[in-house]
Amino acid sequence: MTEPDTRTRAGLPEPSGLSGPVEPSGLLEPVEPSRLSVPSGLPGHDTGVRPDGPHPGQEAELAPRNRMLARAAVSSAQDILRQRYGLPSAQAGFELLREASQRHNVKLHTLADAVIRVPCPDHERGVWFPGRARTSAPPLPRIPLAGHSGDAATQGSVLSGALTRVLEITQTGMGNVQLAEHGLLRLEKHTGLSRQFTDFFAFVDHPSTSCAQAAQDREQVTVRDVATEPFFDEGSRRVILHAGSRACHSVPLLNERGAVLGVISSHHPQPLTGYSRTRLEALRTTAATVGRWLSWHRRTVVLDALEDLHFSARRKRGDRDAARTARPDGGAVHSP
Repeated sequence: MTEPDTRTRAGLPEPSGLSGPVEPSGLLEPVEPSRLSVPSGLPGHDTGVRPDGPHPGQEAELAPRNRMLARAAVSSAQDILRQRYGLPSAQAGFELLREASQRHNVKLHTLADAVIRVPCPDHERGVWFPGRARTSAPPLPRIPLAGHSGDAATQGSVLSGALTRVLEITQTGMGNVQLAEHGLLRLEKHTGLSRQFTDFFAFVDHPSTSCAQAAQDREQVTVRDVATEPFFDEGSRRVILHAGSRACHSVPLLNERGAVLGVISSHHPQPLTGYSRTRLEALRTTAATVGRWLSWHRRTVVLDALEDLHFSARRKRGDRDAARTARPDGGAVHSP
Protein backbone atom coordinates (compact mmCIF):
# COMPACT_ATOMS: atom_id res chain seq x y z
CA MET A 1 0.00 0.00 0.00
CA THR A 2 1.01 3.60 -0.55
CA GLU A 3 0.30 6.53 1.69
CA PRO A 4 -2.59 8.84 0.77
CA ASP A 5 -0.55 12.02 0.37
CA THR A 6 1.18 12.92 -2.93
CA ARG A 7 4.77 12.63 -1.73
CA THR A 8 6.70 9.74 -0.24
CA ARG A 9 10.18 9.63 1.24
CA ALA A 10 12.64 6.78 1.03
CA GLY A 11 15.18 7.35 3.76
CA LEU A 12 18.83 6.65 3.07
CA PRO A 13 20.90 5.09 5.84
CA GLU A 14 22.82 7.53 7.97
CA PRO A 15 26.40 7.81 6.68
CA SER A 16 29.19 6.39 8.76
CA GLY A 17 32.51 7.99 9.58
CA LEU A 18 31.14 11.47 10.33
CA SER A 19 33.77 11.97 13.03
CA GLY A 20 36.68 11.11 10.72
CA PRO A 21 39.45 13.46 9.65
CA VAL A 22 38.52 16.55 7.67
CA GLU A 23 39.38 16.12 4.01
CA PRO A 24 41.68 18.81 2.57
CA SER A 25 39.31 19.76 -0.21
CA GLY A 26 36.81 21.65 1.91
CA LEU A 27 34.41 20.91 -0.94
CA LEU A 28 32.13 18.42 0.72
CA GLU A 29 29.97 20.37 3.13
CA PRO A 30 26.29 19.40 3.18
CA VAL A 31 23.81 21.68 1.46
CA GLU A 32 21.97 22.86 4.56
CA PRO A 33 18.38 24.12 4.16
CA SER A 34 19.35 27.71 4.88
CA ARG A 35 22.03 27.58 2.20
CA LEU A 36 19.62 27.01 -0.67
CA SER A 37 19.82 30.68 -1.57
CA VAL A 38 22.27 32.91 -3.38
CA PRO A 39 25.07 33.65 -0.89
CA SER A 40 25.00 37.33 0.08
CA GLY A 41 28.65 37.94 -0.80
CA LEU A 42 28.23 36.99 -4.45
CA PRO A 43 27.21 38.96 -7.52
CA GLY A 44 23.60 38.19 -8.35
CA HIS A 45 22.42 38.23 -4.72
CA ASP A 46 18.90 39.58 -4.22
CA THR A 47 18.22 39.82 -7.95
CA GLY A 48 14.54 39.85 -7.13
CA VAL A 49 13.81 37.47 -10.00
CA ARG A 50 11.32 34.76 -9.10
CA PRO A 51 9.33 34.34 -12.29
CA ASP A 52 5.85 32.92 -11.94
CA GLY A 53 6.05 31.43 -15.49
CA PRO A 54 5.54 30.24 -17.94
CA HIS A 55 4.82 33.58 -19.60
CA PRO A 56 6.13 35.50 -22.63
CA GLY A 57 8.58 37.66 -20.67
CA GLN A 58 10.14 34.78 -18.76
CA GLU A 59 13.23 34.43 -20.95
CA ALA A 60 14.07 38.12 -20.58
CA GLU A 61 13.77 37.81 -16.79
CA LEU A 62 15.74 34.59 -16.47
CA ALA A 63 18.63 35.31 -18.83
CA PRO A 64 20.34 38.05 -16.78
CA ARG A 65 19.76 36.16 -13.53
CA ASN A 66 21.27 32.96 -14.90
CA ARG A 67 24.23 34.86 -16.34
CA MET A 68 24.92 36.48 -12.99
CA LEU A 69 24.68 33.21 -11.10
CA ALA A 70 26.80 31.42 -13.69
CA ARG A 71 29.52 34.04 -13.28
CA ALA A 72 29.20 34.54 -9.53
CA ALA A 73 31.73 31.97 -8.32
CA VAL A 74 34.15 32.75 -11.16
CA SER A 75 34.07 36.47 -10.38
CA SER A 76 34.68 35.85 -6.70
CA ALA A 77 37.53 33.41 -7.44
CA GLN A 78 39.18 35.92 -9.79
CA ASP A 79 39.27 38.50 -7.03
CA ILE A 80 40.60 35.98 -4.51
CA LEU A 81 43.44 35.00 -6.85
CA ARG A 82 44.26 38.62 -7.66
CA GLN A 83 44.63 39.49 -3.98
CA ARG A 84 46.28 36.21 -2.97
CA TYR A 85 49.03 36.30 -5.59
CA GLY A 86 49.32 40.02 -6.23
CA LEU A 87 48.06 39.67 -9.80
CA PRO A 88 47.79 42.82 -11.89
CA SER A 89 44.06 42.34 -12.56
CA ALA A 90 41.06 40.11 -12.04
CA GLN A 91 41.41 39.10 -15.69
CA ALA A 92 44.80 37.58 -14.87
CA GLY A 93 43.02 35.50 -12.23
CA PHE A 94 40.50 34.39 -14.84
CA GLU A 95 43.30 33.28 -17.17
CA LEU A 96 44.83 31.16 -14.40
CA LEU A 97 41.45 29.55 -13.76
CA ARG A 98 40.79 28.93 -17.44
CA GLU A 99 44.20 27.37 -18.12
CA ALA A 100 44.07 25.03 -15.10
CA SER A 101 40.48 24.13 -15.94
CA GLN A 102 41.41 23.12 -19.48
CA ARG A 103 44.54 21.20 -18.50
CA HIS A 104 42.66 19.06 -15.99
CA ASN A 105 39.27 18.87 -17.75
CA VAL A 106 37.49 20.44 -14.79
CA LYS A 107 34.56 22.79 -15.33
CA LEU A 108 35.55 26.43 -14.80
CA HIS A 109 32.78 27.03 -12.28
CA THR A 110 33.75 23.88 -10.34
CA LEU A 111 37.35 25.03 -10.05
CA ALA A 112 36.24 28.53 -9.08
CA ASP A 113 34.00 27.10 -6.36
CA ALA A 114 36.99 25.14 -5.06
CA VAL A 115 39.17 28.27 -4.95
CA ILE A 116 36.52 30.00 -2.85
CA ARG A 117 35.93 27.13 -0.42
CA VAL A 118 39.36 25.58 0.07
CA PRO A 119 41.57 27.23 2.73
CA CYS A 120 44.35 29.46 1.40
CA PRO A 121 47.64 27.64 0.66
CA ASP A 122 50.86 28.34 2.53
CA HIS A 123 52.75 30.64 0.18
CA GLU A 124 56.08 29.34 1.50
CA ARG A 125 55.27 25.84 0.27
CA GLY A 126 55.65 24.75 -3.30
CA VAL A 127 52.54 22.59 -3.03
CA TRP A 128 49.08 23.42 -1.75
CA PHE A 129 48.32 20.02 -0.20
CA PRO A 130 51.54 18.44 1.12
CA GLY A 131 51.30 14.76 1.92
CA ARG A 132 48.01 14.28 0.07
CA ALA A 133 47.26 10.60 -0.50
CA ARG A 134 46.22 9.55 -3.99
CA THR A 135 43.89 6.67 -4.78
CA SER A 136 42.47 5.15 -7.95
CA ALA A 137 38.96 5.99 -9.05
CA PRO A 138 36.27 3.88 -7.37
CA PRO A 139 34.40 1.44 -9.63
CA LEU A 140 31.21 2.48 -11.39
CA PRO A 141 29.25 -0.75 -11.84
CA ARG A 142 26.20 -0.47 -14.10
CA ILE A 143 26.98 3.16 -14.98
CA PRO A 144 27.38 3.44 -18.79
CA LEU A 145 30.40 5.63 -19.58
CA ALA A 146 30.43 5.85 -23.38
CA GLY A 147 33.94 4.45 -23.80
CA HIS A 148 35.51 6.01 -20.69
CA SER A 149 36.52 4.00 -17.66
CA GLY A 150 38.50 4.17 -14.44
CA ASP A 151 40.65 7.23 -13.87
CA ALA A 152 40.05 8.32 -17.48
CA ALA A 153 36.34 8.90 -16.94
CA THR A 154 35.35 12.56 -16.89
CA GLN A 155 32.81 14.11 -14.59
CA GLY A 156 30.59 14.81 -17.57
CA SER A 157 30.64 11.19 -18.73
CA VAL A 158 29.90 9.93 -15.22
CA LEU A 159 26.97 12.30 -14.75
CA SER A 160 25.56 11.37 -18.17
CA GLY A 161 25.90 7.69 -17.35
CA ALA A 162 24.32 8.19 -13.94
CA LEU A 163 21.32 9.94 -15.48
CA THR A 164 20.94 7.15 -18.02
CA ARG A 165 20.99 4.56 -15.25
CA VAL A 166 18.44 6.42 -13.10
CA LEU A 167 16.06 6.81 -16.05
CA GLU A 168 16.47 3.11 -16.78
CA ILE A 169 15.45 2.27 -13.21
CA THR A 170 12.54 4.72 -13.13
CA GLN A 171 11.44 3.87 -16.69
CA THR A 172 11.07 7.37 -18.08
CA GLY A 173 12.75 9.50 -20.72
CA MET A 174 12.90 12.79 -18.81
CA GLY A 175 15.42 13.71 -16.15
CA ASN A 176 18.23 15.93 -14.98
CA VAL A 177 21.35 16.03 -12.83
CA GLN A 178 22.28 18.95 -10.57
CA LEU A 179 25.48 19.53 -8.63
CA ALA A 180 25.63 21.37 -5.31
CA GLU A 181 27.98 24.31 -5.64
CA HIS A 182 28.15 27.51 -3.64
CA GLY A 183 24.91 26.85 -1.82
CA LEU A 184 22.96 26.31 -5.05
CA LEU A 185 21.84 23.34 -7.09
CA ARG A 186 23.25 23.89 -10.58
CA LEU A 187 21.82 22.04 -13.59
CA GLU A 188 24.57 19.97 -15.25
CA LYS A 189 22.86 17.33 -17.41
CA HIS A 190 19.33 16.87 -18.70
CA THR A 191 17.34 14.93 -21.27
CA GLY A 192 13.76 15.08 -22.54
CA LEU A 193 13.05 18.45 -20.88
CA SER A 194 12.06 21.71 -22.53
CA ARG A 195 14.27 24.77 -22.89
CA GLN A 196 11.82 26.64 -20.70
CA PHE A 197 12.31 24.04 -17.94
CA THR A 198 16.11 24.05 -18.13
CA ASP A 199 16.28 27.85 -18.12
CA PHE A 200 13.92 28.11 -15.18
CA PHE A 201 15.78 25.48 -13.14
CA ALA A 202 19.32 26.30 -14.30
CA PHE A 203 19.96 27.31 -10.68
CA VAL A 204 17.74 26.24 -7.81
CA ASP A 205 18.03 28.76 -5.01
CA HIS A 206 14.74 28.12 -3.22
CA PRO A 207 13.44 25.12 -1.25
CA SER A 208 10.09 24.53 -2.99
CA THR A 209 11.13 21.77 -5.41
CA SER A 210 11.63 18.02 -5.03
CA CYS A 211 15.36 18.31 -5.80
CA ALA A 212 15.81 20.92 -3.08
CA GLN A 213 13.84 18.77 -0.63
CA ALA A 214 16.02 15.75 -1.44
CA ALA A 215 19.19 17.81 -0.92
CA GLN A 216 17.87 19.40 2.25
CA ASP A 217 16.75 16.14 3.87
CA ARG A 218 19.34 13.80 2.30
CA GLU A 219 16.50 11.48 1.34
CA GLN A 220 14.89 10.27 -1.84
CA VAL A 221 11.69 12.19 -2.52
CA THR A 222 8.84 10.99 -4.72
CA VAL A 223 6.27 13.54 -5.86
CA ARG A 224 3.36 11.43 -7.00
CA ASP A 225 1.40 14.30 -8.54
CA VAL A 226 2.99 17.66 -9.30
CA ALA A 227 -0.44 19.23 -9.82
CA THR A 228 -1.46 18.69 -6.18
CA GLU A 229 1.84 18.59 -4.26
CA PRO A 230 1.61 21.48 -1.73
CA PHE A 231 5.30 22.27 -1.27
CA PHE A 232 5.81 23.47 -4.88
CA ASP A 233 5.60 27.21 -5.42
CA GLU A 234 3.18 28.00 -8.22
CA GLY A 235 5.85 29.19 -10.67
CA SER A 236 7.80 25.94 -10.38
CA ARG A 237 4.62 23.87 -10.60
CA ARG A 238 3.52 25.55 -13.82
CA VAL A 239 6.91 25.19 -15.49
CA ILE A 240 7.15 21.49 -14.56
CA LEU A 241 3.63 20.73 -15.76
CA HIS A 242 4.19 22.73 -18.95
CA ALA A 243 7.25 20.54 -19.66
CA GLY A 244 5.01 17.47 -19.60
CA SER A 245 6.05 16.23 -16.17
CA ARG A 246 3.20 15.16 -13.92
CA ALA A 247 5.36 13.38 -11.32
CA CYS A 248 9.01 13.34 -10.30
CA HIS A 249 11.50 11.50 -8.13
CA SER A 250 14.72 13.00 -6.74
CA VAL A 251 17.64 11.11 -5.22
CA PRO A 252 20.54 12.90 -3.50
CA LEU A 253 24.16 12.10 -4.31
CA LEU A 254 26.03 11.82 -1.01
CA ASN A 255 29.69 11.30 -0.24
CA GLU A 256 30.97 8.91 2.42
CA ARG A 257 30.58 11.57 5.11
CA GLY A 258 26.96 12.34 4.25
CA ALA A 259 27.59 15.62 2.41
CA VAL A 260 25.26 16.38 -0.50
CA LEU A 261 27.16 16.63 -3.78
CA GLY A 262 24.17 16.77 -6.09
CA VAL A 263 20.74 15.41 -7.01
CA ILE A 264 19.43 13.28 -9.87
CA SER A 265 15.74 13.66 -10.71
CA SER A 266 13.46 11.71 -13.02
CA HIS A 267 10.27 13.20 -14.48
CA HIS A 268 7.20 11.25 -15.51
CA PRO A 269 4.29 12.11 -17.84
CA GLN A 270 1.72 10.48 -15.55
CA PRO A 271 1.17 10.51 -11.76
CA LEU A 272 3.10 7.89 -9.82
CA THR A 273 1.81 5.46 -7.23
CA GLY A 274 5.23 5.06 -5.62
CA TYR A 275 8.26 2.84 -6.15
CA SER A 276 8.92 -0.67 -4.95
CA ARG A 277 11.65 -1.34 -2.41
CA THR A 278 13.67 -2.99 -5.16
CA ARG A 279 13.68 0.15 -7.30
CA LEU A 280 14.36 2.43 -4.36
CA GLU A 281 17.32 0.26 -3.40
CA ALA A 282 18.60 0.32 -6.99
CA LEU A 283 18.39 4.12 -6.96
CA ARG A 284 20.12 4.27 -3.58
CA THR A 285 22.93 2.04 -4.82
CA THR A 286 23.35 4.13 -7.97
CA ALA A 287 23.44 7.36 -5.99
CA ALA A 288 25.98 5.96 -3.53
CA THR A 289 28.20 4.77 -6.40
CA VAL A 290 28.11 8.15 -8.12
CA GLY A 291 28.57 9.99 -4.83
CA ARG A 292 31.74 8.02 -4.08
CA TRP A 293 33.11 8.79 -7.54
CA LEU A 294 32.31 12.51 -7.27
CA SER A 295 33.99 12.60 -3.87
CA TRP A 296 37.08 10.94 -5.33
CA HIS A 297 37.06 13.35 -8.28
CA ARG A 298 37.03 16.36 -5.97
CA ARG A 299 39.77 14.92 -3.76
CA THR A 300 42.01 14.11 -6.71
CA VAL A 301 41.30 15.77 -10.06
CA VAL A 302 39.94 19.05 -8.66
CA LEU A 303 42.75 19.26 -6.10
CA ASP A 304 45.26 18.51 -8.86
CA ALA A 305 43.84 21.49 -10.76
CA LEU A 306 44.13 23.68 -7.64
CA GLU A 307 47.71 22.53 -7.15
CA ASP A 308 48.49 23.37 -10.77
CA LEU A 309 46.85 26.77 -10.42
CA HIS A 310 48.90 27.51 -7.28
CA PHE A 311 52.13 26.54 -9.05
CA SER A 312 51.30 28.69 -12.10
CA ALA A 313 50.37 31.69 -9.96
CA ARG A 314 53.59 31.44 -7.91
CA ARG A 315 55.63 31.13 -11.10
CA LYS A 316 53.95 34.19 -12.64
CA ARG A 317 54.55 36.14 -9.44
CA GLY A 318 58.21 35.10 -9.52
CA ASP A 319 58.51 36.21 -13.13
CA ARG A 320 57.03 39.61 -12.27
CA ASP A 321 59.35 40.01 -9.29
CA ALA A 322 62.34 39.16 -11.47
CA ALA A 323 61.21 41.64 -14.12
CA ARG A 324 60.85 44.41 -11.55
CA THR A 325 64.43 43.93 -10.36
CA ALA A 326 65.99 43.62 -13.83
CA ARG A 327 68.31 46.34 -15.26
CA PRO A 328 67.44 47.94 -18.61
CA ASP A 329 70.27 45.94 -20.25
CA GLY A 330 68.65 42.71 -19.12
CA GLY A 331 70.89 41.95 -16.16
CA ALA A 332 69.47 41.34 -12.73
CA VAL A 333 69.73 43.91 -9.94
CA HIS A 334 71.15 42.12 -6.91
CA SER A 335 70.18 43.25 -3.44
CA PRO A 336 73.05 43.70 -1.00
